[in-house]
Amino acid sequence: MLKRVHFRRPYLPYLLLLPQIAVTIIFFIWPAAQALYQSLLLEDAFGLSYEFVWFENFIALFRDGNYLHSFRITIFFSAAVTFSAMALGLCFATMADRVIRGASVYKTLLVWPYAVAPALAGALWAFMFDPTLGVISTFLTHLGYDWNHRLDGSDAMILIIVAATWKQISYNFLFFLAGMQAIPRSLVEAAAIDGAGPFKRFWTIIFPLLSPTTFFLMVVNVVYAFFETFGIVHAVTDGGPNRATSILVYKVYRDGFVGLDLGSSAAQSVILMAIVISLTVFQFRYIEKKVQY
Repeated sequence: MLKRVHFRRPYLPYLLLLPQIAVTIIFFIWPAAQALYQSLLLEDAFGLSYEFVWFENFIALFRDGNYLHSFRITIFFSAAVTFSAMALGLCFATMADRVIRGASVYKTLLVWPYAVAPALAGALWAFMFDPTLGVISTFLTHLGYDWNHRLDGSDAMILIIVAATWKQISYNFLFFLAGMQAIPRSLVEAAAIDGAGPFKRFWTIIFPLLSPTTFFLMVVNVVYAFFETFGIVHAVTDGGPNRATSILVYKVYRDGFVGLDLGSSAAQSVILMAIVISLTVFQFRYIEKKVQY
């Protein structure tokens, strides 16, 4: 039987929640409300004068071919990063769960990339793929592939996907490994005794029991791909070449802080926020039904 917690002073629960409520209001609700308000304005470059234009900023965005292009490549980029980071994280966690010798070293090496800042991760991969001095680009040249992410949009997109995936693998690895270690060994051993091979044990026992972890990581990785990859794009390609890697979060920065189009930038941030909220609600509404707790 569950026991309810009773506070002698009625204001104590609200007092305990006050720090978190204050952080949420100051750093989340207030900026979101400010962006929504600015998206309805037409401001000058310095924000000194403005005109209330209602939804004209949003209408202009959906008539802009560059914005629609950024929308399309963002969907592709986010799907590629989410799938790759989760698949590789699960693969490494499966191997780490079975390693006996050198397990601590193996796990430590896999966790290290998570401590690297996004901009630094992008700079590392940009250096390795540098068309002139990069080790990997030199190897690709010997194989007959002329790599140049500064001129080729496809190469640039592949590079930021690789950098963003490498940065996020460690996070997924930690949660998948923790989920695997929480699975009772008796279930896996019983399946092995019944004759189930390693792949069948993983697909019929381990992976279904990891569905809560997988669902959580799917939500986190989608948010990461939409919002937290700005530093990688800025350090590696600067949105180029020819806007080939100008994803939505980077276009918000370019239009707002470089182009000084504050109203359009605010409208883009509102749309980006609405997209992420919609995807998260969709995942909780439909995909969570298939999760086995």
